[in-house]
Amino acid sequence: MSSKILVGFLAGAAVGALAGILWAPDKGSTTRKKISGKAGDISDSIRDSFSNLIQGVKDTYSSVQDDVDDLHEKASSKMNTAKMDVKNTMI
Repeated sequence: MSSKILVGFLAGAAVGALAGILWAPDKGSTTRKKISGKAGDISDSIRDSFSNLIQGVKDTYSSVQDDVDDLHEKASSKMNTAKMDVKNTMI
């Protein structure tokens, strides 16, 4: 959900910046330079946001994997304890 909000915010900022540049009373060449500069800024911002999103997914995956490994280890330990209890009662 937060990635959708981030994309919406970035798109709104891009549209707002572009509208502001287009309605500014500058020469065409100056306006094109401003648009080019803003496009580069927006591109960098999107790239950074995407990198942060990817890193967040990797961190979450790693954390979940650690939790699964811990759960597996605990389950194996309990299973081995139960096996030993069954063997000891059978003897």
